[in-house]
Amino acid sequence: MKVISWNLLRLIGAAVEDVAALIERERPDLLLMQEATRDIEILSALAGGYVCRTPLPARIHGLAMWSPRLLASPCSLPLPTSALPGRVPPRIAQIVEHDGVTFANLHLSHGQFLNRWQLMHVASAIEGPAAIIGDFNAVGPTFFPGFRDVGPREHTHRSANVVPFRLDRCLVRGLDCTASNTLDRGPSDHRPIVLDLTPAVGETARPNALARRIERLRRRARKAVRARATA
Repeated sequence: MKVISWNLLRLIGAAVEDVAALIERERPDLLLMQEATRDIEILSALAGGYVCRTPLPARIHGLAMWSPRLLASPCSLPLPTSALPGRVPPRIAQIVEHDGVTFANLHLSHGQFLNRWQLMHVASAIEGPAAIIGDFNAVGPTFFPGFRDVGPREHTHRSANVVPFRLDRCLVRGLDCTASNTLDRGPSDHRPIVLDLTPAVGETARPNALARRIERLRRRARKAVRARATA
């Protein structure tokens, strides 16, 4: 499976026409997007296939997935937030089972403790062969038991167009990555990452486990919110 992840840079970056051109050139099996605005919803009309967009809470942009084949409806998993109100907007993960693999599309917070906590939250919510992909906003290594970082080792973003960072990454479990590289960033401020993924020998999918796991996490989160409200 050929998977591409691209932070589009909301409003002033890659437009839906640029995304359609990338699909035409690269022919991915799955395209994950971050900072996707409502305009991306017409992508199917330009490139065919199917697109699913999940807005971030109270933001004009969000996460989106595209595939040439019908996608299952993604689950939206709320991620841990900062204890400082207004400093770090809430984040979610967009999660889908596709071709027997669970994919998590992410755009994590900038805080280096917080984004590791968010990653751990996602990793604990998914089972079986899985890929966690997107803009991690992480500086330095991201190690989690059972997962391997297989994304390209090149920088994918330059802060203030000067300092290079490898922000766009891919962690996998139960999968092999036979190739990974970056593409030209085009009108965005992030370079797309491209991954060729295949199930590792002996790995099998665990259908329906994802939805049950996420529902348990949501119930736990609602219970914690109620407990804080009454404290």
